[in-house]
Amino acid sequence: MVEHQRRPGWAEVEEFLSQTLVHGGPGMAAVIESIDAAGMPRIEVAPTAGKLLMLLARISGARRVLEIGTLAGFSTIWLARGMPDGGHVTTCEFLPEHASVARRNIDAAGFGPMVDIRVGAALDTLVTLDGGEPYDFVFIDADKANNVEYLKWALRLTRPGAVIVMDNVVWEGAILDPVSDPDAGAIRAALEFMGASPALDATAIQTAGSKGWDGFAIAVVR
Repeated sequence: MVEHQRRPGWAEVEEFLSQTLVHGGPGMAAVIESIDAAGMPRIEVAPTAGKLLMLLARISGARRVLEIGTLAGFSTIWLARGMPDGGHVTTCEFLPEHASVARRNIDAAGFGPMVDIRVGAALDTLVTLDGGEPYDFVFIDADKANNVEYLKWALRLTRPGAVIVMDNVVWEGAILDPVSDPDAGAIRAALEFMGASPALDATAIQTAGSKGWDGFAIAVVR
């Protein structure tokens, strides 16, 4: 019998890719440490996904970014790193204790002046942003039940050519059998909204790694 060599798993490949390509630096490691120290859930984006956000923001030329779901500021910092001098990030966080951790991390990373953290229910915050200067880039990574509403607000608060990224759109494949999982049903509804909207041109990328089997939806506002 030939003994087959064990192949590396998703998380091991992700670690290699992070070390080889991402180069997050000690500041990003400190954010992860702050999450653990505060007893917060480890639901931040993977480093490879964080840098993808940075690159998408840079490629799109975004100067104004809206983030729905701050947690400890990990993705917020990546987004800020992709913006030019004078850029601005508005990020919405429901829990005050999470917003406090994020504020410290964002300030420590040197992006404090360009990041405005709004505390409270995101749908309440988004109402207050209506009528202001449009956003160039929106990242949605919050409670899944409100994804469709977040997308509607993203369309209202952006301009043609703006980029919208929504996280956690595969949900371990549960989007194909969402009956027993309300979050999966909400994610599927958001994807169907994106696909049917004449105002969006969208696709999705499946991912596999330390966060399991998941993915991003990426859309451009027409």
